[in-house]
Amino acid sequence: MGKIGEEQIFYLMSRGLSESDAIHLILMGFLAEFSKELPVDYALELNRLIQLEMAGAVG
Repeated sequence: MGKIGEEQIFYLMSRGLSESDAIHLILMGFLAEFSKELPVDYALELNRLIQLEMAGAVG
């Protein structure tokens, strides 16, 4: 666990994703296994909180 690598973001951006979409995709991939274990309501809330947190993080 650590900072998302610039190479990972660059790779996804070179495939047509925006920077924020690339970061979101990486984060959701990392959290996928964890969120599968959560009840649906909690998983939805987790996704909502991540989107809120990311809204001001990039740009």
